[in-house]
Amino acid sequence: MLIQLLRARLRAYGRPILLVVLFQFVATLATLYLPTLNADIIDNGVVPGDTGYVMRVGAGMLGVTLVQIAAQVAAVYFGAQAAMGAGRDIRAAIFARVMDFSAREVGQFGAPSLITRTTNDVQQVQMLVLMTFLLMVSAPIMCVGGILLALRQDVPLSGLLLVIVPLLLIVVAVLIALMRPLFRSMQVRIDKVNRIMREQIAGIRVIRAFVRDDREQARFGGANDELTDVSLRVGKLMALMFPTVMLIVNVSSVAVLWFGGHRIDDGSMQVGALTAFLSYLMQILMAIMMATFMFVMIPRAEVCAERIEEVLGTETSVRIAAAPLTELTRHGELELRDVDFHYPGAESPVLCGVSLSARPGEVTAVIGSTGAGKTTLLNLIPRLFDATGGEVRVDGADVRDLDPALLSRLVGLVPQRPYLFSGTVASNLRYGNPDATDEELWAALEVAQARDFVERMEGGLAAPIAQGGTNVSGGQRQRLAIARVLVQRPEIYLFDDSFSALDYATDAALRAALARQTADATVVIVAQRVSTIRDADRIVVLDDGLVVGTGTHAELMDGNETYREIVLSQLTEQEAAA
Repeated sequence: MLIQLLRARLRAYGRPILLVVLFQFVATLATLYLPTLNADIIDNGVVPGDTGYVMRVGAGMLGVTLVQIAAQVAAVYFGAQAAMGAGRDIRAAIFARVMDFSAREVGQFGAPSLITRTTNDVQQVQMLVLMTFLLMVSAPIMCVGGILLALRQDVPLSGLLLVIVPLLLIVVAVLIALMRPLFRSMQVRIDKVNRIMREQIAGIRVIRAFVRDDREQARFGGANDELTDVSLRVGKLMALMFPTVMLIVNVSSVAVLWFGGHRIDDGSMQVGALTAFLSYLMQILMAIMMATFMFVMIPRAEVCAERIEEVLGTETSVRIAAAPLTELTRHGELELRDVDFHYPGAESPVLCGVSLSARPGEVTAVIGSTGAGKTTLLNLIPRLFDATGGEVRVDGADVRDLDPALLSRLVGLVPQRPYLFSGTVASNLRYGNPDATDEELWAALEVAQARDFVERMEGGLAAPIAQGGTNVSGGQRQRLAIARVLVQRPEIYLFDDSFSALDYATDAALRAALARQTADATVVIVAQRVSTIRDADRIVVLDDGLVVGTGTHAELMDGNETYREIVLSQLTEQEAAA
């Protein structure tokens, strides 16, 4: 998965990668050449006492060092350019795919996991790419070049490499094999910590209201301890790796000095050659250590790449038609024909054989007990989900055949839990119509009964709104969400229990103003409050996903027991008949 992901995302950075390899090659050759020059100075300058030779070759060493530095700086620059660019592209690809997901896929992954995959997982892959350009490209060149130059200095002494290098590779391979499953577990536990933290921040008022601070602290502490435990196990293995590698390096140095000293003593080797051989041995082992550092990162990056590819490889269940319709002749007609909906893995359908129609100039209300499928039914119209059976038709066309941009212009939804984005009142209201004027915004606020409190806010339309609208009340949030849809001016308005946080007086005033504003549009209202929907032109009664009645308030009171039970649970017999 890691190789597949990198191959796809690094293809656009061929030129910077080529330059990285070129400059790393030059820098590594310069590094390898320095011990040979040093040996030459010792054998031909220091031992004979030729100061001039030492100065000439020393100047050459300084020049080679400057070349090495320049090449290394250039390699870092182009490596960072490619790695950071690839990370940006992967994040953009994940974001684009998540934006295409239906509510089903978002629920499948969960918001905390998607956030972790877009940030932490991409960062791990990005860091691996950067370290590969900085370390891994030069490591094989350094290792192979070091071995060849060590053989050039002394072949018999190079036999030590046949023992040292395989031993080092075996140690590294064993430790990495132990780390890989721990890295996978670490990412899963990061997801869990994120999920619990997100729940607790969002639900802080509930936690405090029920005085459940200790329980929530214990829950977070448990998840945190699990993450700490696996992190410690990884840390212990990493802490074991580097001392082990350094032990092998230092023992190797002692062995070279021991056997090299005997070869100098019997005249088979010069002091400069031993110094150069020792330098090459260090370079070979350092190259292996660099590769070791990379191999430590690879298992975690591999797990992250699998999680990223899991998102990128998930197709949305709401697919765009091959040749979507971009224009319609009718305006505002809505029809559901024998609609079924199953959640994946559910034993029974949420909706079964639902049929209803709504026309321009009419208000259609949907009512039913909790869990009857009202919100699911409404979510099928703007294609937050796709029906698993039957058809949802807008202006005579199946919504699955419509261009998403066209559908979003035709249908305006005020969800059950209205969400406001961080910004200002104006930026939130213009979300569905960026070209709306200030006059249009104030007119929408007037209809939504929100003008008074917006005028009282410091800045008016420019007043700041916190993420999620947490700096306004629930009722104010609902009214701003209604105003946002009014600014959009769709042909079909969908209100999903959008008046529940309003007092009766505000509810009545808003519905009266809304009736005038949407007189030529199709309006579908889902509500629990009977007073909100009793004046609707048509009321559809849902019970366990089935339509059990359709008619006006009076008709249903006379002939539908389910509707009558709902009404009498809220109103008296006299109030219901009034």
